[in-house]
Amino acid sequence: MTRPVDHLKMEPLYGVCHYVIRQIYQMFFRGEVAGTENLPRGGGFLIASNHASHLDPPFVGCQVPLQMAFFARKTLWKPGIASWWLDGVGTIPVDRDGGADVTAIKRVLQSLKKERPVILFPEGTRSPDGKLQRPKPGVGMLACRAQVPVIPARIFGSFTAFGRDGKLRLGTPVSVAFGKPLQPADYDNPGDGKERYQRASERIMEAIAKLEKPEPPVV
Repeated sequence: MTRPVDHLKMEPLYGVCHYVIRQIYQMFFRGEVAGTENLPRGGGFLIASNHASHLDPPFVGCQVPLQMAFFARKTLWKPGIASWWLDGVGTIPVDRDGGADVTAIKRVLQSLKKERPVILFPEGTRSPDGKLQRPKPGVGMLACRAQVPVIPARIFGSFTAFGRDGKLRLGTPVSVAFGKPLQPADYDNPGDGKERYQRASERIMEAIAKLEKPEPPVV
């Protein structure tokens, strides 16, 4: 069961986009959504999801009844409406080719202090075949630095709906499952030394992998 959304509590542009995307999802891609009761009602937290399609960020985000922050590569910030929109909805630019992006890390921590959750993708980029990939250490680093709950999420069907072939298949059900929060002690072990962030990412990814596709309710 999904939680009710109060778009008036969101910033205007984000609220409008959230509403529109939610309507598109329900009209053309509606699947089953489970586990929204696991989403905290306050405080900063991270959502960590698998990544198989460009549909994943908006379709996971539209199930969350709170304003969130997302990542996007810096190269998308170009003069014109694209930059205006990305800034308007609170997107965090990240340099994927420059190692640890200190500015992006600071923006994430600032967002969490404002009790605005952030959605992350441990795999780092879209899966080439729709299957779960080995995580990268970036999400583990952010989670260990932030020391906040991490909500594992898994999206099903998005690769079929809009995969690497670039074909959008309307009517393909896309389902989303949210797992129980992982507390810092569940994913972070400082004793892992140099492997601390990678192991944290792996623990988070393991929680994502355990999530099962939501089934339609029995009536």
